[in-house]
Amino acid sequence: MRILFIITGLSTGGAEIMLLKLIEHLDRSQFTLMVISLTTLGEIGPRIAALDVPVLALGLRPSLPNPFLFFRLVNLIQQFKPDLVHTWMYHANLLGGLAARMAGVRSIIWGIHNSNLSIEVNKRLTLAVVRANAWLSDWLPARILSCSKIASDVHMSFGFSARKMVVIPNGFDLQCFAPDPLAYLAVRQELGLASHVPLIGLIGRWDPQKNHMGFAEVARLVHQKRPDANFLLAGSGVDRNNITLWSTIEQAGLNGYMHLLGRRDDVPRLMAALDILVSTSIGEAFPNVLGEAMASEVPCVVTDVGDSVDIVGSTGRVVAGNDMVGLADQLLELLNMTVDARQELGRNARIRIQKLYEIGTIARRHETFYKTIFTE
Repeated sequence: MRILFIITGLSTGGAEIMLLKLIEHLDRSQFTLMVISLTTLGEIGPRIAALDVPVLALGLRPSLPNPFLFFRLVNLIQQFKPDLVHTWMYHANLLGGLAARMAGVRSIIWGIHNSNLSIEVNKRLTLAVVRANAWLSDWLPARILSCSKIASDVHMSFGFSARKMVVIPNGFDLQCFAPDPLAYLAVRQELGLASHVPLIGLIGRWDPQKNHMGFAEVARLVHQKRPDANFLLAGSGVDRNNITLWSTIEQAGLNGYMHLLGRRDDVPRLMAALDILVSTSIGEAFPNVLGEAMASEVPCVVTDVGDSVDIVGSTGRVVAGNDMVGLADQLLELLNMTVDARQELGRNARIRIQKLYEIGTIARRHETFYKTIFTE
């Protein structure tokens, strides 16, 4: 079976990483794959190409639409002759879906990876594309695949076809993300910290929905009661060149306790070094960092966005969205546990990921889904 994935871009992000993981674990004896990015190859494109999967980037720029590139996309689809096209994210759903239909493809799947459609955290152009998708959703895709139950509900309330909606959660590689005592010590050594210093992290790119400023507020509140705690931030745009973030950290008196690492290629190592992972997000569908931390036996304290409650279960703590005071309180509760009690939470977290979200199982669900859509 020939499957073409069309995605808006291949910079590091949750949907992009999930596409990479899915390609790594699909049965290549049954599926021939190709990937087209509407924009650039980003950091993920070369990693997909290394799996012997053709990857192309169209170079589309939202600020300068080029209709010739749309027809090139149609031509590329016709050349590959896919049995099924799976698009990822709003712009790819619209342009990739229309191009696939023009190329004569019948089996088209849209992918949804966001649960916050508010105007405060989305660009006007993005929301215009979402509205167009809603209008076309009953006609263009055969199914709409959401990684999150909450995200599917949000989009159905926005006008997306309810009868087309299917949910398959993201999956996690338990060999890649695992407890690692050597990494726990090595990262602390890199940061100049003693082995017993509590290390709390948020890992994610600079984006309004990730709410890094909220994390700075949480760190300030926690520091007042646990001045021994240190905080780690990693992700694209999260470094000292980010004046907005760094000035807030300095004003809070946290510059000696907050470690901004920017984009890193050793996220599994960083995850294994944390005592607690925090998510202050105000908009997520299915936060991958939660599953990655939990697979690393790191308990999580998170806001109630997307499917965070279902992911964390009883292995961490969940507070209302944008409740930074409550999040700080819950974080302090975990910090004040005995080490053994906190590690027990972490072990239960990994067991939960293994049971519900292991990537091999999730890949098999995708394979069954693809075959079902193609044979309809």
